[in-house]
Amino acid sequence: MKVAVAGCCHGALDKMYETLELLQRRHNVWPDLLLCCGDFQAVRNEADLRCMAVPAKYRHMQTFYRYYSGEKKAPVLTVFIGGNHEASNHLQELPYGGWVAPNIYYLGYAGVVRFRGVRIGGISGIFKSHDYRKGHFECPPYNQQTIRSAYHVRNIEVFKLKQLKHPIDIFMSHDWPRSIYHYGNKKQLLKMKSFFRQEVESNTLGSPAASELLQHLKPTYWFSAHLHVKFAAFMQHQTNSKEELPKATKFLALDKCLPHRDFLQIIDVEHDPSAGGSLEYDAEWIAVLKATNSLINVTQSSWNMPENNGLHAKWDYSVTEEAIKEVLEELNHNLTIPCNFTLTAACYDPSKPQKQVKPVHTINPQTTEFCAQFGLTDINDRIQQAKEESSGRGEYEEEEEEMDSTGSAEEPSDYNTDNSGLSSINPDEIMLDDEGGDEDLSTCSVDPSPDHPPDFSASFSDIRIMPDSMAVSSDDATDSNNEEVEKSGLSKQAEEKSLNERPLKRIGGDENGNSGVKKIKRRNQAIYAAEDDDKTE
Repeated sequence: MKVAVAGCCHGALDKMYETLELLQRRHNVWPDLLLCCGDFQAVRNEADLRCMAVPAKYRHMQTFYRYYSGEKKAPVLTVFIGGNHEASNHLQELPYGGWVAPNIYYLGYAGVVRFRGVRIGGISGIFKSHDYRKGHFECPPYNQQTIRSAYHVRNIEVFKLKQLKHPIDIFMSHDWPRSIYHYGNKKQLLKMKSFFRQEVESNTLGSPAASELLQHLKPTYWFSAHLHVKFAAFMQHQTNSKEELPKATKFLALDKCLPHRDFLQIIDVEHDPSAGGSLEYDAEWIAVLKATNSLINVTQSSWNMPENNGLHAKWDYSVTEEAIKEVLEELNHNLTIPCNFTLTAACYDPSKPQKQVKPVHTINPQTTEFCAQFGLTDINDRIQQAKEESSGRGEYEEEEEEMDSTGSAEEPSDYNTDNSGLSSINPDEIMLDDEGGDEDLSTCSVDPSPDHPPDFSASFSDIRIMPDSMAVSSDDATDSNNEEVEKSGLSKQAEEKSLNERPLKRIGGDENGNSGVKKIKRRNQAIYAAEDDDKTE
């Protein structure tokens, strides 16, 4: 089975699908499935734009709304996770996953599905330690704090995924697993993104939560995006016993969706020829959701997941084969995900702009149906109840993003660092507080014109088709191209060293002695700018 993997889409669905059509014309290859690793930007209307964590001047409609309205349909089944630049109010409607448009499926805060026998999992958002132990309490209209915390990974999602026992074929995260750069060509990475050096050398770049999942799940493939650079790695996992067979993960990070950027990859994945062609629920994942339903928290209070420390009566929520069998029997062994997409918001109409429309908290019928079918808590319904109770006591007051906010206060976390996966200081959050700056976020500002479509045959001059054996070049290779890397392993000592987490070091200024704020602006420009990306590094 051929699987296409894309990096940050940034709402440019037309570009992404047109690139696939170009691939078919040039190489006679068409994927069975398209995976997108976050920053999908499923923006339906102007209210959704107000819920996207970018400065107002970079909020542009892009092309998703055409697929939402039914004007267009995705030509290939598309499965995606959320990133840190999303219409959070839209994705929040589907905490357990669901269709955002016909043939386009969101995995939810965390999720596992199957397609043609291939087991695909993912976790949405980016890691920030001060929100990691909180519940999903946010709801629109957001303020400057919650518009960002809404996309921060929570410990309950990681805990649920760690209950899985059966092998995962493909896993997606938006930010990279911490330490993964030690298993690929670091020299080439730092040549392309020199400002990652301190984080790489101090082993603080990336998400510790994703790293924990990588070591636990040991998927065959792991795909990420976020850093807007292509990078491959090969991680050989340690076995827990002599009887356990060795496992390895092929990691690939994708670039952003822009002309002249290698943002799309095709891989061959072993599949079950007898399996149907529909997207399916994963029985073990449904069973885990049922087992962990009592752990759902919709408050800002920080809390730890159950563990074997003498404080919890139960800490193992993994499921038995009998529980999995019960799920199959509930579904009459028909795991096909129903095509029950429903419009829950008005679609953008270019002839009738609605710039003053405010976002509202919506209960999505897909989520209602899913929760009713499996006996789960509808997180949004619980949030609504909590909000109504607080409002009745005079404790709740709606505030939109224009209010001043200094962000979340630091709190203890399961991890000793506060890292978004981008840098030791999260550039996108600083940018949100400094909307008057001159930074270029052109990945969000590109607004294609239907009357003047881009010339993709000229733009995408090199589309990669990767064989099943994704490999990386050794860390000592200086002349290799990171896009065509060769397999190599690191020494056991280097692997052990890479897994040790060190305290995060804040960077106060750049190499020229400038202030930390100015350096953050340069990083944003280097990461997000389209045309000037290579010039700034």
